[in-house]
Amino acid sequence: MPMSLSASLLRSVSTVRCRVVAVVGGRGGPIARPFGSVAAPTTTVAPPLLLPRRSLARTLSSSRTDEAVSMPTDVCAVADAGMDVVQRRLMFEDECILVDEHDNVIGHDSKYNCHLMEKIESENLLHRAFSVFLFNSKFELLLQQRSATKVTFPLVWTNTCCSHPLSRDSELIEENFLGVRNAAQRKLLDELGIPPEDLPVDEFIPLGRILYKAASDGKWGEHELDYLLFIVRDVNLHPNPDEVADVKYVNREQLKEVLRKADAGEDGVKLSPWFRLVVDTFLPKWWDHVERGTLQETADMETIHKLT
Repeated sequence: MPMSLSASLLRSVSTVRCRVVAVVGGRGGPIARPFGSVAAPTTTVAPPLLLPRRSLARTLSSSRTDEAVSMPTDVCAVADAGMDVVQRRLMFEDECILVDEHDNVIGHDSKYNCHLMEKIESENLLHRAFSVFLFNSKFELLLQQRSATKVTFPLVWTNTCCSHPLSRDSELIEENFLGVRNAAQRKLLDELGIPPEDLPVDEFIPLGRILYKAASDGKWGEHELDYLLFIVRDVNLHPNPDEVADVKYVNREQLKEVLRKADAGEDGVKLSPWFRLVVDTFLPKWWDHVERGTLQETADMETIHKLT
């Protein structure tokens, strides 16, 4: 079927609508397993996907329309059929915020396009992101292992929560970085089951911004302007298995052992590139401020650190 169709033609075509059936795993308590051990992922066959209108317009036509458009099932099959159904839905539903290297908003695009290395390299797509570092009252850092079904960097260990603010009013608020804080609160509920009332947005402390690029494999990767948010709270965890394979609190010495295993390739331990950049560049100093209760003193939101 041709991939270039006008919106008016699409509206006139009588076709079967594609439908996403979301399969959501049950939520459980924190998982206690050694680093490198992973529960077998659940395999789900993805049904044909109904692309959101904005992604459809980019895929099939240079024009945009405000009216809903049905997609023939063979067009839906163009998307990656082997992708996990939940991750696949998010790839097309979520609209990331496009920025320039000075963090000025210049548009939005699908999560799918923003993570295609071909798009990143050819169009220099750069999107806004955030990374949360949550410490408990013992000043231990909560790490998560990304689920096996994640499209980018599956099964790697990383900081507490890593994701993107979306192109929606509540997450585009620039004042006091409220949009990014709202997004962090939303994703901590989604990934770790922490209710918003346990993580007030005004308790997230933005410490800095980094810009980095990293390939996950030959097809997918990251190119992010990443806000680094710190928070100290005792919370109850209910990890979402669609997003998280494992969780673990670590003190400084335990984190050093995680780093050693990752460097040595022991027990299959791998770290996300953004987490390793933050660990090597900022974390020891910032951990000192966590313990002293002086995080605000070390914040620098004027500089964008370009890290490689």
